[in-house]
Amino acid sequence: MNNVRLLRTLQLCALVLFLFVMKPATSASAGEITVAAAADLTFVFKDIGARFKKETGNTIKISYGSSGNFFSQIQNGAPYDMFFSADVLYPKKLEEAGLIEPGTLYDYATGKLVIWVPTKSKLDLSKGLKVLLDPTISKIAIANPKHAPYGAAAVAVLQHEGIYDQVKGKLVMGENISQTAQFVQSGNADVGLLALSLAVAPAMKESGRYVEIPSDDYPPIVQAVVILKSAKNKKTAKQFLKFLKSDEIVALMRSYGFVLPGEVANAH
Repeated sequence: MNNVRLLRTLQLCALVLFLFVMKPATSASAGEITVAAAADLTFVFKDIGARFKKETGNTIKISYGSSGNFFSQIQNGAPYDMFFSADVLYPKKLEEAGLIEPGTLYDYATGKLVIWVPTKSKLDLSKGLKVLLDPTISKIAIANPKHAPYGAAAVAVLQHEGIYDQVKGKLVMGENISQTAQFVQSGNADVGLLALSLAVAPAMKESGRYVEIPSDDYPPIVQAVVILKSAKNKKTAKQFLKFLKSDEIVALMRSYGFVLPGEVANAH
């Protein structure tokens, strides 16, 4: 009988020890959120993610791509906690469909469009968009306007300038604005219409030069974030959303060329 009691006591102790050991692992994994982010956030979010982890201990698993593609994936049940779109219309459509956590839609920034060329290029960027008519140019990189907001803005600005028909045969399209930047950075395109947030990042700043396109020449690239109703970790997602509004992160976003809510987008 004593042996049976001893065995039961040992089993109970083992169970308590198991639960005690497993609890920290569960808590740690609960601090991770999955984020679908527009490709223009590639560089700035590496910095933001590192700061968020340092300050809170929580981690962010980020997938970058075009806003339109993410919108379709989320409609079809993709398991993201948050969606950072480069076009506010996609989050608004998700809100209308009842797919977001109520009250979480937030316009976090307005993006800017630039003309970017490699350092070795002889193109005169002081000409602005007219430089795209230079006969030495064979390929102009833009993001696919069907699902990338910066691509739609690029087409709009070319039409506004009255040169779209003259250059459309030279356009090469990236799946998103990050891939578009790779096209021109690698030499597979002579010039690109890119997001300012990519152009000012160290890697691209060192390998090329750019000029901003006046923001009045294309529709505002208003970018918004939402927490999805299907999010598995809404607590950490809300914590990250609050973190984004902190003075430190607002200043960081501004340093990457983003116009923050309430500010006026002026080219300089």
